[in-house]
Amino acid sequence: MHQVTSTCWIYKSPKKEEMYLYVPRQDNFEDVPEFLLQKFGNPLFVMELELTPDRKLARENAETILNNLAENGFHLQMPPQLKPSLYHGNED
Repeated sequence: MHQVTSTCWIYKSPKKEEMYLYVPRQDNFEDVPEFLLQKFGNPLFVMELELTPDRKLARENAETILNNLAENGFHLQMPPQLKPSLYHGNED
């Protein structure tokens, strides 16, 4: 069985901490909506990454990223949601 493999380039937002943009071609943001790029800021290169559907990533599902790259031409990784209970004890 042939496994889908794709190289992507990852950029971080200078405006929003822990927000990342994945694109299928280096420095190519033509498929990213203009309003999103304005909110994201000038993308800062982080790394090039080889993805397969079963690759384990810290916060994202590799298969979801691959699908978004194929269908939309980009994938946006949002910052993690902060949970008050992590910082202030139990919510009970």
